[in-house]
Amino acid sequence: MNENETKQTAKKGLSRIVFSRAGIFTLLILLQLGIFVAVGFYLQEYATYIYGALTVLGIVVLIYIINSEGNPAFKMTWMLLVLAFPVIGTIFYIYVQMQLETRYMRDRLSTLRMETDLYMEQDPEIVDALRASKSANAQLSYYLSNQLGFPTYRNTEVKYFSLGEYKFESMVAELEKAKKFIFMEYFIVEEGYMWDTILDILIEKAQEGVEVRFMYDGMCAFTLLPYNYPKKLKRYNIQCKMSNKIRPFVSTVQNNRDHRKICVIDGMVGYVGGVNLADEYINKKERFGHWKDTAVMLKGDAVQSLTMIFLQMWNVDERGVETYGRYLTPKREGLRRELGYIIPYADSPFDNENVGEEVYFHILNHAKKYVHIMTPYLILDNEMLTTLIRAAKSGIEVIIIMPHIPDKWYAFVVAKTFYKELIQGGVQIYEYTPGFVHAKVFISDDDTATVGTINLDYRSLYLHFENGVFIYNNSEVDRVEWDFQKTLEKCHKVTLTEVKNRSALSKIMGQVLRLFAPLM
Repeated sequence: MNENETKQTAKKGLSRIVFSRAGIFTLLILLQLGIFVAVGFYLQEYATYIYGALTVLGIVVLIYIINSEGNPAFKMTWMLLVLAFPVIGTIFYIYVQMQLETRYMRDRLSTLRMETDLYMEQDPEIVDALRASKSANAQLSYYLSNQLGFPTYRNTEVKYFSLGEYKFESMVAELEKAKKFIFMEYFIVEEGYMWDTILDILIEKAQEGVEVRFMYDGMCAFTLLPYNYPKKLKRYNIQCKMSNKIRPFVSTVQNNRDHRKICVIDGMVGYVGGVNLADEYINKKERFGHWKDTAVMLKGDAVQSLTMIFLQMWNVDERGVETYGRYLTPKREGLRRELGYIIPYADSPFDNENVGEEVYFHILNHAKKYVHIMTPYLILDNEMLTTLIRAAKSGIEVIIIMPHIPDKWYAFVVAKTFYKELIQGGVQIYEYTPGFVHAKVFISDDDTATVGTINLDYRSLYLHFENGVFIYNNSEVDRVEWDFQKTLEKCHKVTLTEVKNRSALSKIMGQVLRLFAPLM
């Protein structure tokens, strides 16, 4: 690692601390120390009343947490914080719960969903056909459409990319064909060969009169791009904005990152998957060994959902009414049965629905032969842990491919705390020895797959904006499974002996950090 890369890494690490809950938590620890000092030296005569008031407030907060809705793991972690740090835990919880910005986003997204409902209607004939093919998938279709507004489509071609460089090559070719509009929404954007190549095309297309909208997560402004980068792109007639801008110690909405990766071209072609816009994703730059990532391209009716998902997020901070009709996907004539069923879906931390996890649960609960998984992180809640083990104990082959070279040491030591229980329950765990797996893939029974942005950790499943595509009875599922098997050939199977022989420091660090995993 050269000097510039070392400085960049240090900058990223610092920004993640300062512009996150960790920064707020540190500030509040200092505040608690200040309160103790103030009470001890300046307010001695009122100390009993102050401590009494804080104790009562802590008890009220604990009662509220116990009776609130939400995942038990989050509630347990908050309760631990309140009990261990009465002042900071209580203040921090109240601070998080009283955020006006998160409430605004929740209400705004609900309004935008109602605006797009007209363009996300479910064709009942498709659901009837799906029910005749596999009734369980019809139930998933009903949930995604009726509860969340994500319909099931047919007449949609799927192409799977087993590496980021293959997706990049395809996306460049399709971007160059754009005639009407280009919508792009990504979590990470970093200047380099990949982004510079794409940006040159976007500038050229904007000059030709193509409408270009580009959105990236606000965290990039503190690690990868200048803060005024949107203004720079606007000079090229590219509409650009940051989603979830970072405001130090002001709002916890910054904890809900826009982790989606969406590209829509003319409403006819769409891309989803794990691949961001930085050189390591296409192995132009080596970080953590070989970078294994995946994506899919959609062509056909299902692209309309990606268009609407993008526009919903784009318009969160807009005041005008979007003219959705001009971005509709041209419907294909006839019926190509061999293309099966496609459901693009998205996840939001503000709708009280854990969409990504529900899709994963569905695949695990209805598998007959196997479920094969690729994920970079493995920080599980009790429900997912139980479901994985139950599937394995029921005779389903459950295999998880993890990285061998991690990008975050703390996430890796926490992941390894789950290895023993999973392996003892019959789940097979492999590590990709050439490097880092960033893919987020589930495949089952040669007929079902989902590819997207959703990791098996609390952040993806509960805190971030995510997206993916559910694929059923499309021949491209065979390619996803073929890629899994080829990747497996480059992996090392983790044994119980290895897990038990980990260093004492690794075990202790993992167990301690696991307590705070929901807030990491």
